[in-house]
Amino acid sequence: MRTRKIGHLEVSAVGLGTMGFSHGYGPGVGDDEAVDLMRAAFDLGCTFYDTAQSYAAGENERLVGRALAPIRDQVVIATKFRVDESASGAEVGRQIRGRLEESLTRLGTEHVELFYQHRVSPSVLVEDVAAVMGELIAEGKIGGWGQSQATVEEIRRGHAVTPITAIQSEYSIMERMFEQDVIPVCEELGIGFVPFSPLASGFLSGKVTANDTYSGDDVRRVITRFDRDNMVKNQPLLDLLHTFADEKGATPAQVSLAWMLHKKPFIVPIPGSRKLERIEENLGAADIDLTDEEFGRIEAELAKIEIHGNRTDEDIAKLRDLH
Repeated sequence: MRTRKIGHLEVSAVGLGTMGFSHGYGPGVGDDEAVDLMRAAFDLGCTFYDTAQSYAAGENERLVGRALAPIRDQVVIATKFRVDESASGAEVGRQIRGRLEESLTRLGTEHVELFYQHRVSPSVLVEDVAAVMGELIAEGKIGGWGQSQATVEEIRRGHAVTPITAIQSEYSIMERMFEQDVIPVCEELGIGFVPFSPLASGFLSGKVTANDTYSGDDVRRVITRFDRDNMVKNQPLLDLLHTFADEKGATPAQVSLAWMLHKKPFIVPIPGSRKLERIEENLGAADIDLTDEEFGRIEAELAKIEIHGNRTDEDIAKLRDLH
C-alpha cells in the first residue's frame, strides 16, 4: 500500500471509514465480523481508521478500539467530537477535554493521532477550540487536530492558533464544492484533506439501481441523489465511469477514488464498506494510476455532465423523523 502525508501524519493512501459498521446504512454486520473486517483491511495495507463519538452513541469507537488493539502502534486513529452550541471560554476547554477522555476510554488507548471537531459551530469561537487543541497536542493526548466541513475562514483562523493537521469534508466526483477554495487553502497551508463519502454513499460503485429501496437508519432514504428520478438523470456519470473502468481494467469505484488521488498528493479518502470484497476493491484503488491524459479526459467529460441531487446535513437530520 502506498502512503501519503496529511499534515505530519503518514497514512495509507486510502483509509477506512468505520461508521457503517454501527449505523447509517441499514442492518449491519455483527461486532465480531466488523472486527475481522477492520483487521483484514490492515492486512491489505490500510493504516488509517476513522470513527466518531456520535457514531452509535460511542459504540463505534468501542468497536474500533477492540479491532485495532493488537495493532495499535501500527495504525492512525481519527475520531471526532462536538462542542455544545452554548459553550464559551473555559467551558469549551472543559467540554473538549471531557469528550477526549471519553473517546480514549472507549477506544482503549492513551492518545489518538487525529482529533476533529465534527462540525465547526457558528457560536463557538474557532480560536477557543484551536487553543485547547494546542494544549492537548503538547500534552501528548492527541497527535494533531482538524475540522470537518469547514470554510476557508474557519480553517485560517484555527490554523493561525494551532496548525491544523487535516480537514475532513465531503468530496467526490459528485460533490466538488470544496475544489474552489478549501482544497487550495489546504495545499497552501500544508494541511491534509480527507474526503468522507468519496463514493457518494456508494452511488459511484455503479452497483446501485433506481429500483433499490432503503429502510431503518439508512441515510440513502434522505440523500437526494438516491431519489429515483435523480438516479436516472445521473446515469451519464455512471456510463462515464464504466467506460474508464473498462479501459483501466478497474471498477467504477476504483476510477472514482483514483481520480481524487490524482488530484492532489495530500488527499486521502476514507471509503467505508461492510463487505471484504468491497474493502479490497476500495483499497486497491491506490494502485490504479491515471495518466495526465486520462485524468484530463475524465475532467473534460465531467464538465459536460450535470449532477442531480446531493447530501446535506439538513437532509440527514430528517432521518430521525422517519420510521
